[in-house]
Amino acid sequence: MANDALVKKSLTKVGLQVLVRPCSKVIVKYLQVMQKHGYLGEFELIDDHRGGKVVIELIGRVNKCGVISPRFDVTLGSIEKWTSSLLPARQFGYVVMTTSLGIMDHEEARRKSTGGKVLGFFY
Repeated sequence: MANDALVKKSLTKVGLQVLVRPCSKVIVKYLQVMQKHGYLGEFELIDDHRGGKVVIELIGRVNKCGVISPRFDVTLGSIEKWTSSLLPARQFGYVVMTTSLGIMDHEEARRKSTGGKVLGFFY
């Protein structure tokens, strides 16, 4: 519980680096979506032949980041319902989804006309 508070507090700091372990392919793709939208700086994968680690450079743009468990099904028609319940405003933040076309944000899923399962959100 103390680590969660520390990570949430550090997400708003500028120039800070955070070590996340263990690291999976899903975490890396989630971080790539955040980086694509300018919420994270560079991140580096470290292969330690165990679970792997990732060092993330923060730029202080993340207000909140969360994971949705279990991974609920999201149809194309229910994307709007999920964005309105998870995000504070219409044009602010992203819901990350895993689809048959890969891991992407809700706007890209809507453009590609696909549904999937919700992974989390950030704003």
